[in-house]
This record gives sequence, structure tokens and C-alpha cells, in this order.
Amino acid sequence: MKTKKIIIEPVTRVEGHGKVTIKIDENGKVSNAYLHIVEFRGFEKFIQGHPYWEAPVLVQRLCGICPVSHHLAAAKAIDQLVGVDPENLSPTATKLRRLLHYGQVFQSHALHFFYLASPDLLFGIDAPAEKRNIVAVAEANKELAKKGILMRKFGQEIIKALAGKKIHGIIATPGGVHKTFTKEERAYFLDGAQIPNIDTMIEWSKEIIDFMKSYHAQNSNWINNFAAYPSNHLSLVNKENGAMELYDGRLRSIDFAGNELLNIEDIEYKYHFKEAVEPWSFLKFPYMSKYGRKDGWNRVGPLARLNTCSFIPTPLAEAERLIFKQQNNNSVNNMTMHTHWARLIEMLHCAELIKELLLDDELLSDDLIREGIPRTKGIGIIEAPRGTLIHEYHTDNKGIITKCNLIVSTTHNNEAMNKAVKQVAEDVLTDVPEITEPMLNQIEIAIRAYDPCLSCATHALGEMPLIVELEDNNGNIIDKKIR
Repeated sequence: MKTKKIIIEPVTRVEGHGKVTIKIDENGKVSNAYLHIVEFRGFEKFIQGHPYWEAPVLVQRLCGICPVSHHLAAAKAIDQLVGVDPENLSPTATKLRRLLHYGQVFQSHALHFFYLASPDLLFGIDAPAEKRNIVAVAEANKELAKKGILMRKFGQEIIKALAGKKIHGIIATPGGVHKTFTKEERAYFLDGAQIPNIDTMIEWSKEIIDFMKSYHAQNSNWINNFAAYPSNHLSLVNKENGAMELYDGRLRSIDFAGNELLNIEDIEYKYHFKEAVEPWSFLKFPYMSKYGRKDGWNRVGPLARLNTCSFIPTPLAEAERLIFKQQNNNSVNNMTMHTHWARLIEMLHCAELIKELLLDDELLSDDLIREGIPRTKGIGIIEAPRGTLIHEYHTDNKGIITKCNLIVSTTHNNEAMNKAVKQVAEDVLTDVPEITEPMLNQIEIAIRAYDPCLSCATHALGEMPLIVELEDNNGNIIDKKIR
């Protein structure tokens, strides 16, 4: 048998563009598999030369799906440049930023689960490709689709109320925020007169979690074994008690067995992390320097956050976390497909937090900005929907950015996604003479579980059809699929 190479380009139902290459040896075994990020990422470079106060606006253009996360990570870094640490922001500014952040996580998780992941879960990996989309979900389960659409809308409306618009809005300014919340804006989310209110969002979040628990019970063998492999897990946790923390905390990493590998102040990250490069991808490979390139990489995102935190500080989500932990005998969960369940628990957590903030009168205060002694370096770390997001900026004495380093969530997950691709490829493509759509979709399902935001690392124009080619050892195309 001759060696073969399979190319999947682009990966579908993810944000941005990616490519997969799978190599099969003479014995029909997968010898290697790669997830390529093939377009150049230049934000760290072209942001240089701009004044620091422009950073929270400019970096949002990294992405149209998670601009709020970049806006707030940059804002936290810029706060430090004007001498204001997170604990020194006014309570109102902190709460307004948190409300914006929780709205972002809520809507992003709804987008991924209902629009991108649910078609695979509802229809199965063997379903026709043309059926795996939100339209087919709406036809098969109108209530599920309706709730998904309205839940995403609720989060987007939170963003619009605070930042002026749903995408690429602005609230943060150096040392605080530029606007407060009004009573009318708050009532919009509480009274249910114009949109389903926050209590409805909480109830729907609980219902979707129940749906996922039922799905796990019916598909446990596949869910538990598909792309499951040991890894480290990294996230922010509360500085005092280790609780789940999405906005500001300490960086904690544990290994696949639960042993703590790292527990540091977030501004110390650069002393503990390095970034490796590979010739086949423009996306870097972060790892903890103490443990080396081979053993120091981490998973980030919902699954990692449920593994690293000691508890969730809202009652309904904490109750669901305990049930989730029981599925793996309270051990660290290394099962990739459980990420979807973890994502829904985070949605419930964010809904609870949003309600707490909406009922807090301090949200309406006009105490918005603090000042400090300027510095020339600022670091902002936040838990974006997809995982730990790091922004670092250096400036000269005129406030011009001279250096920028960004480690986005998908970058942290680069190694994890590559391992998932290889493992699934080994399982489904070994000794296979012909490409089938379900085989390719399984590889994409493994990537989609991470909800990668590839546009944070890629910037390309033009049409992106899916072309899959099977080549013999001499490079001759022996099978080709286009969609």
C-alpha cells in the first residue's frame, strides 16, 4: 500500500479559517496529523506605534465573535499603564465591566452550542452534511432553536446596552469606564416586557443542561471516549478561595490527575510561560517553561475551568458542577466532548451573575474612573469564552506602544486540538481506502469542541471552499471531494 495524504480545508463551523493534514503510511496507519493555521497573524506588530489608549479599541478587530474579551483584556492592561490595578478600579466600573463580560460569555456560549455544536449532537455524525446546521435544528426542534436564538440575543443586548453596539462597542477607558447604566436599561432586562428576562434565561439555561445530561446518558460510550486524552488544565481562579473566576484572579494549572502545577499572580505569567513555533503553522504553542514543551502545555476553556476551580460561587451552577464531577468520580475530567456540558454550566453561572449585578444599585453610580502613577508595562488576563486570554503592552515615556504580546485562548488550545485531530484520525482513518463525509466530520467535531476562534490568529480574504484530496505516494490525486 502506498502512503497517502488527506487535506481538509477549511475546517467548518468554527470561527475563522483552518486546515487539517493527515498522513497515512504504507501500512494504512495514520503516521501524523496536523491542524494548520495557515494565514499570518500580525496584530502584535502593527499595534506598535499607536498610543496605549487606542489598544482596547484596535484589538477588538481581531475578531467579530469575541471582541468584548479582547476589549476587556486590553483595558485591564491599559489600566496598569495609568497606574490602576484591578482592585483599585471603582466598584461601579468593575461591576459594569463584569456585566459586559458575563453577557459576552453567555452569548458566545449560546452561539457555539446552538448554532455550531448542536447539529452534530442532534443528528449524529452520519447525518447528511446539508442537515448539520441551525436551520435543520429549527425544523427538528423549534423550541430548542428558539431558545438558543433568544439566549444569544439576550447576551448581545447586554453588550449593546453597555458598549453602544453588539459588535466592536466600547465601554472601557483607562482607569475605568466611560458610561454608567441607567434605570431604564436595567428594567429592560428585568421586566420581560420586550425580551425574555434574566429569570427566563436562568430557567432556560437549566433546561438546556438537563437536555445535555440526558444526551450524555444516552450516548455515554461515544461521549466519554471520543478524543479523550490526558492533559494539563489552566484557568484563572479566585485569589482567595479558588472559586471559578472569569474576570480577574490567579492563574492555576493542574495536571491530568489533579496535581497542582502552577498557582501564580496573573501579572507573573511571562516568567512561567514560553511559546514554541512549528514550521507548519503560524499559531504558536504556549507551554509552562518549568515542565518543558512536551509536558507543559495546557487545555483552556470551559472544561479546564471546571477542572481547576474549587467551586462555582453561584448556587445553581455549583449544583450542576457537582453533578458534572460525579460523572468522572470527582476526578479531573479529560474527556473532550464533556466540554459542551461544561460550557452550558458556565452559561447558567453567567446568567446568575448577570442577575446579581442587575439587582445591584451600585451599577447605576457615576463613580467611574480612577487614576494612579503611570507605568510603562501593563498586563491584562481574562477568561474569554474559549479560555485564558493574555494581553501585554509596553510603552515609551510618551505613551506609545513599543511592544505587544497576545496569547489568545485558541493559542493555548493549539496543542490540545492537534492531539485531538491525530487521535480521531487514527481511530477513523486507519485502513480506509475511501474518504467519506462522516469520517471527515468526526475530525472536525473534535476541533469544534474547543470552539476555536481562528480569526484571532488568521486574517484572510476570499472564498474558502472545502476541498479534500487523497494522494498516492507520488502525489497523484486518487480521490477528491469538494463542498
